[in-house]
Amino acid sequence: MYEPNVVGDWQEYDEHAGLRVRVHRLEAGDPPRGRDDAAEGLSYFRVRVTVENRGERPVCIHLEDGQIDVRTGPDGESAFIDWRNSQFVEGFDLYPLRRATAVLYAAAPEASLTQVDVQVQLRADEEWAGRRLWTGGVGVLEPSAGATAGAARESLVQQVSLFLQEQAEEGTA
Repeated sequence: MYEPNVVGDWQEYDEHAGLRVRVHRLEAGDPPRGRDDAAEGLSYFRVRVTVENRGERPVCIHLEDGQIDVRTGPDGESAFIDWRNSQFVEGFDLYPLRRATAVLYAAAPEASLTQVDVQVQLRADEEWAGRRLWTGGVGVLEPSAGATAGAARESLVQQVSLFLQEQAEEGTA
């Protein structure tokens, strides 16, 4: 069974040797240019998506609107994406041993922010990579860089795995 990544995990792409992506820094925070009127009554949060090139040649990457989908809460409701405040990566030549980061501002009801799913589909050298999913929540701590996975991460992975197994069993019943 496919299990999603936990926010903070790196995911390598087999189809693009040397490229890896991670969703990290899922945290509450207002956008720099002010709130969008359409997000009235919602709580803002931001998430960073970083692409790293560990390959031997430059790769032109795209990480734009429509390539990042954010869902919140137990029912997977779509979060409001504030495109005006978000910063995307559009046609950037990512050289070896370099990183590029997109910063996405989104909003959702406060009660649903403990469960956030972020799906990313990277485009590299005009080819689409497979979709990858990260799960986490605002206020759920991610492991620090270089640290081993802690009890909070393991607990979240177990919760997600159990939920996916239950959904699969319900679908076959």
